[in-house]
Amino acid sequence: MPGKLMFSSRNFQITMALAIFLLLVVFGAIYQTSSQGDFSDTYPKGFRGGACTIESDAMTIGYSGYYLSSDYEIPENAIRTPNLAIQCGKMPGTGTLDISIDLLYPESIRDVPLALRLVKIENQDDKEVNDKNKTAIQELELLTISAQTHASGVITHTLKLTELGYYTIYLSGKNESNKEFSTKIPLKVGQDWKDHFKKAVSVFLKKE
Repeated sequence: MPGKLMFSSRNFQITMALAIFLLLVVFGAIYQTSSQGDFSDTYPKGFRGGACTIESDAMTIGYSGYYLSSDYEIPENAIRTPNLAIQCGKMPGTGTLDISIDLLYPESIRDVPLALRLVKIENQDDKEVNDKNKTAIQELELLTISAQTHASGVITHTLKLTELGYYTIYLSGKNESNKEFSTKIPLKVGQDWKDHFKKAVSVFLKKE
């Protein structure tokens, strides 16, 4: 009898250890982004001067956005609208997004004509699988703005996103060797279980 109890206790300990390990793996997968939602391979991580940052071979940019839900009705006498600052391209739902892109580095990129293009990922449900397998992703072009220079170092635009899913903003140009380059800004409209889980855990941790 004592042998059986010892065996059961050992099984329980092993089970608990595996459960804790799996929980850590899940947390690591979900929180592979910084607390601001910025992907871990961007530089610097999180916010820089109030904006998320993305680094490519051609340039480093910062971007920020202000969201207004499609359900919100603007009063006639409104002085300003209650736009919500979103973190790293994650919109909670459909609506209008005022985006601001800062050309951080190199400063010479301000003299390079840059074109802006917005596309929607058509096979959005398979996006993560396609990213891992390097499978071609179908894109539906929604907006194209011809190349122009931005001496101020800031690009602003208002986007109206009416469908849930994944989007990408491409900022493209040509370098001194006349070789084309492109920097991608990911956008996500709507929340999935990971977002709800992170929100619930964050609220729980704040209470602690």
